[in-house]
Amino acid sequence: MDNDTQQRYKGLVIALHANFYQVRLHDEGLNGTNELLCIARTRLTQKGERICVGDQVEVEAVDWKEKRAAVAYISPRLSILERPMVANCTKILVVIALIQPNINADQLSRFLLSAEATDLPIDIVFNKSDLVDSCLAKQWQERVKKWGYHSFLVSSVTTTGMEQLRQSLNNSNISVICGPSGVGKTSLINTLIPSLSLKVGKVSGRLQRGRHTTRHVQLFPVGTSGMIADTPGFNRPNLPKDPHRLGWLFPEIRNAFTRKPCRFRNCLHQRELGCSVGTEWERYNFYIQSLETLLAIN
Repeated sequence: MDNDTQQRYKGLVIALHANFYQVRLHDEGLNGTNELLCIARTRLTQKGERICVGDQVEVEAVDWKEKRAAVAYISPRLSILERPMVANCTKILVVIALIQPNINADQLSRFLLSAEATDLPIDIVFNKSDLVDSCLAKQWQERVKKWGYHSFLVSSVTTTGMEQLRQSLNNSNISVICGPSGVGKTSLINTLIPSLSLKVGKVSGRLQRGRHTTRHVQLFPVGTSGMIADTPGFNRPNLPKDPHRLGWLFPEIRNAFTRKPCRFRNCLHQRELGCSVGTEWERYNFYIQSLETLLAIN
């Protein structure tokens, strides 16, 4: 029987295609079918419910021959990212190249601020480690460790560090990759999942900026239980709108506050009386510059 109009099947939304949703079924259907191209039931759109990549859904009205169905229900989300739109994410991977394009601490920090705003665990992936001296690569690892982050040194060419990264991703439900264009995010995914062969872009010589090769969000399986989301690249992520929120996006400030809270709750950590954060940490100047930018806007 090619049509199944009664039973519902549970699955995961792995990609969006205009007004269609690619759903990977948790259990194989007729003839070993494990993916269906779906529309959304009218009642969902009438209620204003938006289907996102990463959503756990139930589908019905399955046409096994055409591999089509309709999304009838969206399970409650554990989390939702707005940029990019990904539901039920459990980890953020900030990917940065050690060279080509040249690594920039402030640019990395801007992406970390965007990642911190999600309140999800964060790992840093230093890509293209084969193109730099090992001492420089390890220096960057030690540097971000002092910031408060765990990191991986990897190479998409030599596969250095890939097995450790793959194991980490396998232990996370849905991991989202972000970072500047051209740092090798797509090459990284191709190495983690050789069967994909995604299109890879190049870095422009004059500006040292990458060209976007990822046009939409899509989930790919890693290991036995992990999923990874390839997301469109962008070069300058936005700062948070609230100046008082900025400090909490820095692990250095959170850790200092845990040890000893500032005297005043509205402290902006600008050498105010009773501030416990201090100035003796590497990214203090970056924090002050970011804060001044926000204060000027507000």
